[in-house]
Amino acid sequence: MQRDGRILRRLAGLLALVLAALILHIAIGSTSSVSPWEIVRHLFAGPGGDGIASTIVWDIRLPRALGCLLVGATLSVVGAAFQALFRNPLAEPYVVGVSSGAAVGGTVVVVAGLGALAAGMATLVAGFIGGMASLGLVMALARRRGVISVPTLLLAGVVVASMLHAVLVLALLMTQRNSEVLRWLMGSVTPMFWSRVAVLAIGLLVGGALLYRQSRRLNAYAIGEAAAQHLGVELRYVRTIVLMAGTAMTAITVGACGVIGFLGLVAPHIVRKTFGPDLRVVLPGSALIGGVLLLLADLIAQRTVPGIELPVGAVTAVLGAPALLMLLKARE
Repeated sequence: MQRDGRILRRLAGLLALVLAALILHIAIGSTSSVSPWEIVRHLFAGPGGDGIASTIVWDIRLPRALGCLLVGATLSVVGAAFQALFRNPLAEPYVVGVSSGAAVGGTVVVVAGLGALAAGMATLVAGFIGGMASLGLVMALARRRGVISVPTLLLAGVVVASMLHAVLVLALLMTQRNSEVLRWLMGSVTPMFWSRVAVLAIGLLVGGALLYRQSRRLNAYAIGEAAAQHLGVELRYVRTIVLMAGTAMTAITVGACGVIGFLGLVAPHIVRKTFGPDLRVVLPGSALIGGVLLLLADLIAQRTVPGIELPVGAVTAVLGAPALLMLLKARE
């Protein structure tokens, strides 16, 4: 009982940290700063208020901040679920080649000059289709006599990712839009539209609910397949649900913002170190930590070099690699 109360207090503290990071992100932005009190006033006043500050808050900074929060939360939840599914602390949302498939789909749209279609949703839709198609190919290659084993699945993911990466390089060599494609591939939450925010929110809520429903089974699965089967866990069902839901969630984020690495690796490690390995706590905790990390990384991307916005995926990679090494070192 005391442990449950302690966990709830810590989760409440994380939620307060999320709100603080969200306000900070909206307040600082890329250029002019807006005071936190002005932000709160404009938020309560609603969209369409008078003055430039209201337009900045509602049309530019709020959707971008919510986009960061949702993308960070989605990648971190998927990373935590995949680490349990593959029983590998270095598993990430892109482990089965979904990033390469989604990147190819989005790149085709950008190269064709169709990125602005459907209110900027074309790359998201193409990325989702590409990511799901890559999962289908991975599962087809990994299936042997109707059975898919984890090692074979990982190997098939590496093979498909390498093949799609080659396709991506060829597409870049054949287009005049190299800089536009590369910037998207390196991860960027700009521009962020309310329509994208809505799709990201739906993806997180639906996919996150599916993954959370498997949290007890994943707790057993993380111990070992034999133990999970002994407890009555249907391994094929759990694998299918987690892979399908996780891949769909990841494909949506790649289609919306490109490839943003290390969040899905680092956030679950931080949460497990703080709360323990129970996925019923790790999944929501990872969502909160991941959202905060991407909000802070995007602030760094906007403010590090005056007049230039760095790709947020590059920032998470530069900061995430040493952070992950320190976390793994602390486990020894």
